[in-house]
Amino acid sequence: MIKALRTPEENFKNLYNFPFEPLFLDDLKGFEGLRIHYIDEGPKNSNMVFLCLHGQPTWSYLYRKMIPIFISAGYRAVAPDFFGFGRSDKPVDDEIYTFDFHRNFLIEFIERLDLKNIALVCQDWGGILGLTLPMDMPKRFTHLILMNTILSTGEGVPSPGFKAFRDWVKKTPDMDVGRLMIRGAPILTTEEVAAYNAPFPDVKYKGGIRRFPQLVPTTYDAPGAEISRKAHDWFQKEWTGESFMAVGMQDPVLGPSVMRKLKRMIPRCPTPLRIKEAGHFVQEWGDIVAQKALEHFKLI
Repeated sequence: MIKALRTPEENFKNLYNFPFEPLFLDDLKGFEGLRIHYIDEGPKNSNMVFLCLHGQPTWSYLYRKMIPIFISAGYRAVAPDFFGFGRSDKPVDDEIYTFDFHRNFLIEFIERLDLKNIALVCQDWGGILGLTLPMDMPKRFTHLILMNTILSTGEGVPSPGFKAFRDWVKKTPDMDVGRLMIRGAPILTTEEVAAYNAPFPDVKYKGGIRRFPQLVPTTYDAPGAEISRKAHDWFQKEWTGESFMAVGMQDPVLGPSVMRKLKRMIPRCPTPLRIKEAGHFVQEWGDIVAQKALEHFKLI
């Protein structure tokens, strides 16, 4: 049994601009006893589901501006919180958090909800993990919406911006999540910053956000690197779906240069939507991104 903490529900009362019903599962195969939180909005019989995957150090709150656009167009939107994040349980042993731990959770979650005709909406770790899934579930995925992310194959040299961030996180076990969010999205209000801080009452709850930067496969034999290389090859040879890309141009870690490389990996990936004022957290401009993506896919 994995020992985990659960953020008190009162921390999530009166969240600004987040009217969605919280849903939970605590019996996913391989994760029995750990409770996962997710949002599931829109018609369950929709012919498409937008699977929205967050990254570091956020949670499904990050998609509060995109989900309404998707569901108002008649589609289903699902947004889980990774273990260690948001309303999901938070294992207290930092070593529990591995690339495979998070990836296996996503596989079990998708199969449990039997999601089909998936548009993968991803940024940061949402893509690092999420982009490894379509090759193993090719009949489930049809579209991609890519924002400031990467498929980390362990090849090449990590950017100075990423190395600096990873080192900072390693030295800062009780990092101030709200301050980090403001650096990446200065447009955030006090209420929104409070919502990003809500999952983490103190340092004991922050194992997931401490570990994510250390888990990025930056060497050839790092955990997750091989499967990411396989995914890279699969996309170039096998992907037949549609894609849309939005880039926060002010991101020093996963910004324009990284996204140009990702664009080359995805067949027929169109010219990206460039959001000049956006940084790493592109979803803070998510209403624009979601609307443009739906228009591009001719879904409205």
